[in-house]
Amino acid sequence: MTNINAQAEKRIIKFVSVASWIMLSAATAAGQLIFNPSFALGVACGGLICTVNFSLLSRTINKVLDARRIERLDLTTRRWSVYMSVLVRYYIRLFFSGVIILLLLAGHLVAPLGLVIGLSVVVASIFLALAYELTCHFKEA
Repeated sequence: MTNINAQAEKRIIKFVSVASWIMLSAATAAGQLIFNPSFALGVACGGLICTVNFSLLSRTINKVLDARRIERLDLTTRRWSVYMSVLVRYYIRLFFSGVIILLLLAGHLVAPLGLVIGLSVVVASIFLALAYELTCHFKEA
């Protein structure tokens, strides 16, 4: 990975993180104004679940792929430990996210549509980041 790619990746991750929090705030406020509190709570809970998961996944990958840590491991141990570390943490987060979503829906604490909209915040932020990067790329060309 070149230095330019690393800078672009950091820029995209930061953009997605910031845009996710902004979109989450705006969607929650809009849900509160337009719909009912249950809908707004669904948006907020769904957005928090996916935004926090995205942040934790980003931190996990950066930590696991730290060059100094990888250099200390031999080749076979390196591959196995890197993959397993990321996968185990990912599945633990996925399990707890599923439990939280189940509790929210089973307890009728949130509106399902609001929860789905909230869970889509990071995906929308990724699309915005893609559009932004493509716009910047074609301006340079």
